[in-house]
Amino acid sequence: MLTGRRYLLAFTPEQEELAELIGDACRMVWNIGLEQRRAYRRRGAYIGYVEQARQMAEAKKDFPWLAEAPSHTLQQTLRDLERACKTHGTFKVRWRSKRKTRPSFRFPDPKHIAMERVSRRWGRVRLPKLGWVRFRWTRPLGGQMRNATVRKDGGRWYVSFCVEDGLVDSVPNGKPPVGVDRGVAVAVATSGGWLRDREFVTPGEAARLKRLQQKLARQRKGSNRRAATTARIGRLNARVRHRRTDFLAWTANRLTRDHGLVVVEDLQVRTMTASARGTVEVPGTNVRAKAGLNRAILAKGWGGLTVGLEHKARYNGSRIVRVPAAYTSQRCSACGLVDAKSRESQAVFACTSCAYAGNADVNAAKNILAAGLAVTGRGDLAAGRSVKRQPPETEVV
Repeated sequence: MLTGRRYLLAFTPEQEELAELIGDACRMVWNIGLEQRRAYRRRGAYIGYVEQARQMAEAKKDFPWLAEAPSHTLQQTLRDLERACKTHGTFKVRWRSKRKTRPSFRFPDPKHIAMERVSRRWGRVRLPKLGWVRFRWTRPLGGQMRNATVRKDGGRWYVSFCVEDGLVDSVPNGKPPVGVDRGVAVAVATSGGWLRDREFVTPGEAARLKRLQQKLARQRKGSNRRAATTARIGRLNARVRHRRTDFLAWTANRLTRDHGLVVVEDLQVRTMTASARGTVEVPGTNVRAKAGLNRAILAKGWGGLTVGLEHKARYNGSRIVRVPAAYTSQRCSACGLVDAKSRESQAVFACTSCAYAGNADVNAAKNILAAGLAVTGRGDLAAGRSVKRQPPETEVV
């Protein structure tokens, strides 16, 4: 199967400038190609990748900036555009803004890419138009390279290699199962009582980010100072994002390494974090509170943890099962009673029927594990699982 390996690049100033030009060229090709597809659709016609690629080759005579980028990176941009339009619809695909979109381009053919190791920590890769570029070789590729993507993130450039690792199905590790609850107060809680959390932003960074955002609001749009402030905010956000990614990868690896079955809630994070503003005709309620909850959920990386679990499970011999999330936080893991009053606070669960009391997130994780074991035992993955079939009790007269 395909997997990814990302490494930090060490561009020279000339290479960095050329990479910016290539990224801008790919962004403009995407936007022009999208507008062309929409114009064709408005008059009831259609244009595909083949025709757009032919027209782009002819346009290089009149637009020199197209010739500055490798041809196959621009063609790959048009292929990605066609795939996006077929998947989401031509009028739902978004433009690539210069201000919001990080420069990115892909080299689809591995024949044009060469790699060699320079030292124990450094290697270099030869990319079309850019030449030999050094990168931090922190781990082996682990398979055959299929393509390479160059991207700028937080002021730094990275290269990501898509690798065919040759792994089909790993051998089950035979270790005990575990239920995992994702929360806001605590990022990860397991049915065994393991709690793992981390603050990704220090108090100093939070204060600095607030000052930079206030400074950005006062600056004139399009000015160089505003661009410099935006770059500083991007670097700070990238640092926070990298900490979150490291946290999620470590946690996912530990869970799948120590457990043969990991049960999680089937949460629709995108829907859960949708804005509550509503419309002009029907305005939303509790908009600010909902916005704060959305930020808290996204800050903990709920979706990233699920992706990390599914990725690491392939290598560690574990299995990931998703179960419905309904009432897992309100059900007592000891007696099974569902009562919202049992959830006394964010951290405390005290059953109103039996004497059970404990951490609310751990209680939810136990319920998630029980649901996962029922699913795997019966093979029923539906939201409304069928009850256990057994003969009815006969009344004794």
